[in-house]
Amino acid sequence: MKLTGAEIVAEVLVEQKVDTIFGFPGGALLNIYDALYHYQDKIRHIITAHEQGAAHAADGYARATGKTGVVLATSGPGATNLVTGIATAYMDSVPMVAITGNVATSMIGFDSFQEVYTAGITMPITKHNFVVHHVEKLADTLRDAFRIASTGRPGPVLVDIPKDVTAAVAEFQNQPLFVPPPFPEPDEENLRAIAALINESERPVLYFGGGVDASGAGELVRALCKKAQIPACHTIMATGVLSYGEPLDLGMIGMHGNVSSGRAVQHCDLLITVGARFSDRVATDKHNFAKGAKIVQIDIDPSEINKNVNSDLSAVGDAKHVLSRLLPLVEQREHPEWVGQIQEWKKTLDPAPADSDTKLKPYRIISTIARLAGEDAIIVTDVGQHQMWAAQFCRRTKPRSFLTSGGLGTMGYGLGAAIGAKIACPDRTVVHITGDGCFHMNLNELCTAVTYNIPTVTVVLNNNVLGMVREWQTYFYGRRYSCTDLDRKTDYVKLAEAFGAKGWHAETPAEFEKALSDALAAGGPCVIECSIDRDENVYPMIPAGATIDEVIVD
Repeated sequence: MKLTGAEIVAEVLVEQKVDTIFGFPGGALLNIYDALYHYQDKIRHIITAHEQGAAHAADGYARATGKTGVVLATSGPGATNLVTGIATAYMDSVPMVAITGNVATSMIGFDSFQEVYTAGITMPITKHNFVVHHVEKLADTLRDAFRIASTGRPGPVLVDIPKDVTAAVAEFQNQPLFVPPPFPEPDEENLRAIAALINESERPVLYFGGGVDASGAGELVRALCKKAQIPACHTIMATGVLSYGEPLDLGMIGMHGNVSSGRAVQHCDLLITVGARFSDRVATDKHNFAKGAKIVQIDIDPSEINKNVNSDLSAVGDAKHVLSRLLPLVEQREHPEWVGQIQEWKKTLDPAPADSDTKLKPYRIISTIARLAGEDAIIVTDVGQHQMWAAQFCRRTKPRSFLTSGGLGTMGYGLGAAIGAKIACPDRTVVHITGDGCFHMNLNELCTAVTYNIPTVTVVLNNNVLGMVREWQTYFYGRRYSCTDLDRKTDYVKLAEAFGAKGWHAETPAEFEKALSDALAAGGPCVIECSIDRDENVYPMIPAGATIDEVIVD
């Protein structure tokens, strides 16, 4: 059948099982939006307040489900407004397809109205990108975009479509959904060598990251830990893979991770790394990270092997696939002395934080959210102190239940991502934890939540400062608080009500518990402001470039 390019876009989205897209219309996209008008029964379109919010919503949709998120934006400023959201997805390996309009092919290169070189701008922050010059190539290009975004190491792919291509007509034929080929079998001899290291180790530690969550390898991680009695620590991206309180769970590692997990890595004789990349927030001093240990690295991306820390043995492949082949080769082992030592470190090095029955403390806020929202809730954060407190105390026990910008550290990520997560998982509670600095960046998306009656609960930890930056100024810049004391006069309750949401203000634990209970039952978007002290800091903290021996604990 003959279809316009715009109709081909809509048909391919349906073909790829896309049921929801996020975006904002504009001149270069008018043909596509006209086509979408006729596909309203098949594709739900969520119009956000800003294209960045749409990109974060597509990201949150993808993280919560594992499906590929889709975002649309027009040419020029519409496309450039996507950049931060695309980069966020790229750094955290989130499958996303961004479709941008552009000026007609005859107008490209003449500084036409709302013309930018979108492909060039986004090339460093996409897994791949395309510019479609001929309508005959449009369908297959879109199919390639979905295939590339979701296979191998996931990531964002951009397709830029000039306006005349969306108006041109071409033959179109539906194709079956792409089925990824089986993963190549890992080298048996190499796996046996890795298993031998595990079997011979007396002080092993498993260190895993977002790749485990993305591949659905959580149960295999748990099985490996149990079979060989291997204590395990995780990056912020893998929060929730192991249930909090499991005997071998060391919790988060890194700059703001548990001291016991850092100590265990420092003293282990074997570090088994799965789906993690030794980022500078974990291997703060990469030359002395696990210096006395042999290192095994398992990752789907060959470019990550030996990139930051050299490994003794490695296996390239999907974490779930590799672990399923490795597990039968690993012997049943026990390490009572090693596990006993780690339990002692956990008792002495990870004390419970200070709490209060009269003042709101971060620990109490996060713990209350975890308790009242329940184990099935999805927690979404922005970036900064509240992000670290949430990772430390949210006690997630299921994969894909903690969404945060780990690699890029995007302030303003959370509200859009929470909207996307709630749309993707309507039966799950979604709580957005943010700080006052982050919330002001994209609070305009409250109108999106209200327009579509998306019941997200936003909890603002308000200390009237840029907390994480100010904390660094406290320790490393002689308490010279340059431009980090905000002292904004925002009335969060009135702000929420102005958008059509419900708002609460809490200053005590009792007030917060009541407000959160009411918000969770409200059935619509809500905002709760929590007043906290500006001198509340995140502990522990390993200074940049330092080791666990230089950790700041109070």
